[in-house]
Amino acid sequence: MISVDNISVVFGGFELFSGVSFMINARDRIGLTGRNGAGKTSLLRIIHGKMKPSSGSLAISSGSSTGYLPQQMKLSDDTSIMDETLKAFHDLKEMEKKMHQVNEQISAREDHSSDEYLGLCDRLTDLQEQYRIRGGDRYMAEAEQALAGLGFERRQFDQPSSTLSGGWRMRIELAKILLAKPSVILLDEPTNHLDIVSIQWLESYLLSYPGAVIVVSHDRAFLDNVCNRTLELSLGKIYDYRVSYSKFVELRKERREHQLAAWKNQQKMIGDNEKFIERFRYKNTKAVQVQSRIKKLDKLDRIEIEEEDTSAITIKFAPAPRSGTIVIEAEALSKSYDRHAVLRDIDFIIERQEKIAFVGRNGEGKTTFARIIMGELDYGGKLKKGHNLNIGYFAQNQDELLDESLTVFQTIDNVARGEIRTKIRDILGAFLFSGEEIDKKVSVLSGGERSRLALIKLLLEPYNLLILDEPTNHLDMRSKDILKQALVKYDGTLIVVSHDRDFLDGLVEKIYEFRNKKIREFNGGVYEFLEKRKIENLKAIEEKDVQTLETQREKKSGNKVQYLQKKEYEKELRKKQKVLTGIEEKISKLEKTRAGMDARLSAHDTDISDHAFFREYEEVNHLINKEMINWEKASIELERLRSNNKDK
Repeated sequence: MISVDNISVVFGGFELFSGVSFMINARDRIGLTGRNGAGKTSLLRIIHGKMKPSSGSLAISSGSSTGYLPQQMKLSDDTSIMDETLKAFHDLKEMEKKMHQVNEQISAREDHSSDEYLGLCDRLTDLQEQYRIRGGDRYMAEAEQALAGLGFERRQFDQPSSTLSGGWRMRIELAKILLAKPSVILLDEPTNHLDIVSIQWLESYLLSYPGAVIVVSHDRAFLDNVCNRTLELSLGKIYDYRVSYSKFVELRKERREHQLAAWKNQQKMIGDNEKFIERFRYKNTKAVQVQSRIKKLDKLDRIEIEEEDTSAITIKFAPAPRSGTIVIEAEALSKSYDRHAVLRDIDFIIERQEKIAFVGRNGEGKTTFARIIMGELDYGGKLKKGHNLNIGYFAQNQDELLDESLTVFQTIDNVARGEIRTKIRDILGAFLFSGEEIDKKVSVLSGGERSRLALIKLLLEPYNLLILDEPTNHLDMRSKDILKQALVKYDGTLIVVSHDRDFLDGLVEKIYEFRNKKIREFNGGVYEFLEKRKIENLKAIEEKDVQTLETQREKKSGNKVQYLQKKEYEKELRKKQKVLTGIEEKISKLEKTRAGMDARLSAHDTDISDHAFFREYEEVNHLINKEMINWEKASIELERLRSNNKDK
């Protein structure tokens, strides 16, 4: 379908890559990987035709097309979300205009038996058939599917797209690319703009996509779930592995070990020859041999290997100052922007040394709640902070607080204490600052570089509560591993807002999901949460909680509760538990229905050709939200009953 033949890219005197050749076949799922600056984005731009190689050629088969989503792009639109999305169907919209024009011409004529009239009828028939074959009868449904899958609600479809943040507008661009159905989809860090739910939808969509897909991503889980082939750009060359990303990592390690062994042997040979040349350079009897060895070294094809993988670096931070047992406690906390409620009546407790993830769709209040904890926003209800709390906060604008007059090295050197000072250069290298880059002034750094530097600075200061809002967006795989290892060993309290499943896996033991203005707590890791989210069984969870609470209460109560009081209490308890169980069963049935509808969306069901399906989908979501409110009320009543009994 697309043949990349011996292409090279040279900027000034610097060669980015050379001799790169590979084929892109229909249905390929390719993960394009390599260090930052290896040339991944340049290669995608060449394939899309946005950039020309310095040498070599690109051959695209007739009828093939590409769609490209860059990491950042200038967006200018003055239409609604839906109208902007429908630009993906420009050809179909033009056909609609032509059909309308022909229809008007037919309606205006009365010579129903003339050749011209019959010719117009034939023309309309041909247009209608082409329109049907090209999906004209279902493109609206496809647009609604894509927008819903990427996190938009139907009520937003008529909203002006210019009112959205850059991340949400990039979702519209992604939807347009998917709907245009190019032969090859090129995605450069697509998960930076998505939440966990939308990432899972995109994975399902790409797996069933009829064309080829090439993805640049630092999301290991996304690459593993989507790609079955990995292309690596390394030292200006390309290596093709017909395996998933995780398998590629294993094979790459083996290849590097072989390269390293060959490099060591070559270095020994070079060293031996250089010593011989130096020793006998001025001896006439050895002149021929010296010249022979000099020529041999000049002609030698020297082996290159990448710098040592910095993910082996381990960082041990100073112990976090001890805080109170209760770190954060919220009671009936609410937050609204004008009339728009983001959080409503939130109750929960975070205890010392807990490691927690905030997850949920964008706009559900994760960052808002983090900023409330930091004291940056006002709110309703109560929020109590624990004793001796020292909070470190990483947000996307954290780089604005850096001193622009300092160098990269000085910025970190000023906050490093103790043993960690001996590893400053290693740590900077692990976060993609190496060589002369550490002497750059902060004022000349890019936004991504500043974010990485702000993150390092934050991690080296003595905080006992860290709140990290999307800390992995500007990090490569190795940097994420370094950060994750450091946070696993961190002995303070951690709150992470992230959509990176691989990063969260093994790091957090509790998930708070922000949904429908509420926060729901899940004990366990991120993959356990995602599994529960699919086949959630509230009844089993609640029954387990009831048994645990009742056992504890019996031990504490002893003989204080009289027999008749206990019987009355148990009767009322069973009644409220029955109500709760009934609600849970309704939720379970509704979520099974929604899961089936989600499967239809992921499968691109061609039978969905009108709005009825989406009205039903919205109604199911509405009923689930309604029952969740009922469930919360019933749970509160149940807990109130238990609390009152405990006080007697």
